[in-house]
Order: sequence, then structure tokens, then C-alpha cells
Amino acid sequence: MDRHPNNVVAVKYSAETGLVFTASSAYVKVWDLRQSPSRCIKTLSSSGWPASGNQANTTSTRSLQLPQGETLINDIALSNQNSAVLYAAAGNQVRIWDIRKFNSTGKLSGGHQAAVMCLAVGAIPKSSTEHSGIEYVVTGSKDHYVKVFEVRNGATGVLSPRFNLDPPHYDGVQCLSLHGSTLVSGSRDACIKVWDMEHGEQSLSLSNAHRDWICGLAHLPHGRIMISGCRGGMLHLWSTETWEAIGEMRAHSSSVNAIAFNSTNIFTASNDNTVNIWRMRSSVDISPDPSEQY
Repeated sequence: MDRHPNNVVAVKYSAETGLVFTASSAYVKVWDLRQSPSRCIKTLSSSGWPASGNQANTTSTRSLQLPQGETLINDIALSNQNSAVLYAAAGNQVRIWDIRKFNSTGKLSGGHQAAVMCLAVGAIPKSSTEHSGIEYVVTGSKDHYVKVFEVRNGATGVLSPRFNLDPPHYDGVQCLSLHGSTLVSGSRDACIKVWDMEHGEQSLSLSNAHRDWICGLAHLPHGRIMISGCRGGMLHLWSTETWEAIGEMRAHSSSVNAIAFNSTNIFTASNDNTVNIWRMRSSVDISPDPSEQY
């Protein structure tokens, strides 16, 4: 079995290519679901070197020490503009990968003083042709700051942030969710900040949104509801029209590390070794209804 060297911290699926990307330690493994059985076809390292197949695992036991020159990868994201681009946050920078050729083509680098913990990618909601083929790539860091990059399709080399979002959080930024021109950031300071991306400014700050670190955020597809999850295992639901809390529940006995969804279900992943699946009851009663647990 193609094991990872340590905990898997992020998973992304590209419907266009049929590839799955999984991040662990200093590596991103690329899995081809079109093959039977599915297998790891490439291993991408934080230092920018690709290798054929499963090259990250050198032992059958968990590896805690990074090879020289490598850095922990904390998050990965796929481009919204180009199905051939993958972003990988390693250390205080983000590496850009061309996943057609499996080459590293550039970096997002601009003054984060600590590790980038989370990424968000979205289209720039402007009709002008000046912004055609450009997308936002947002970085949240342990240094308390959120930075915004504007990345043009096909961009290479070292790119600097377009702007920083001020004021920063009081502790490390753990999660981001971008919907249209609205960005939401969640932090270890238990605060949720809402940002207007078109003007690059804070719209709202929700202090004590949870009683613990905020570790997961997700806008539901229609954008009217946002879900946040914390280290204490709680889920909160927020109306994005008023930014008032419209529901809360204990979802897990440990930290909610990630939140995802499809057209009918919400998925929450936790340190309690489970993934819970939730269904929205109706458009009137919007509190989640527990469905399954894995």
C-alpha cells in the first residue's frame, strides 16, 4: 500500500483530470483514479522536486523527521481558473505546481513571518477584462496575518501579495472560506473576521465566536449560510446576511478539523477519528440533521 510518511492534512480532488492530491509531511501525493486499481503516480516535494510514483515513504513506520531541505506542507488548493495548477503551502510560502508536467513553476512569497496554515482560492468578481484570467489566492498564517495574491493564469516566478488584510487576528489563522467577494477567516483567537475583498478591508469581526480555536469554515453552496467548527468539537451556523448565529451543536468529541459539502450533505472531520455526515433538514429549519458516521 502507498502509505504516507505521517498524518494526512489535506485532500483535494480535480474532476477535470480525475486526480486526487493528498498532503502529508513535506509531500503531496498525486493519485490517478482513472487507473484500476488507483495508484500514486507522482510525489511532489515541498522543495519543488517531483518524483515518479510513491517516493515519500522510506519506511513502514511513521516518519517524524523531515529530510534536509524539506518543509512541512500545511495545506493545498486547486486553481479555479486553470485545472492544471496546484498551490501547496510549505513554510511561509506557497509553491505553484503545473500538474500537467508536474513541474514547480513559481512561488507566492511576501513577508509571512511564520508558517502558512491555510489557503483559499477564488475568482475575482469583477467584470472588467483587466481581471480576466486572474484569481485570488489567500494565505492565512501563524503570524496572525491574512495576505491576498492576485495570480494570472500561466504566472511563473516569485509573486508578491497584492495586499494585506488589516487589522490582523490576535493569534494564528487556522482556516479560510471565500465566497464571491466575501472572505471569512477563523483563528486560534476564537474570532471570525469577515473581509470585503473588493475593497481589501474588514467588514466585521465576531469576537468569541467559539470558546476555542476555530479550525474549520465553509460557506454552503448558496452562500447564505456559513458553518464554523472549533477545537472543542462544536459547530456554529451563521447567516451571511446578518452575521448572527442561527444554530449550534456539538458535532464531535474532539477538534473539528475540516468541513466540506456537496449538494445534499455536510461532512465534518475530527480528531475523534470520525467523519460525520449531516443533512440540511429544510430551507426553513436550517439546523443540520445527523445522517451517518464513519
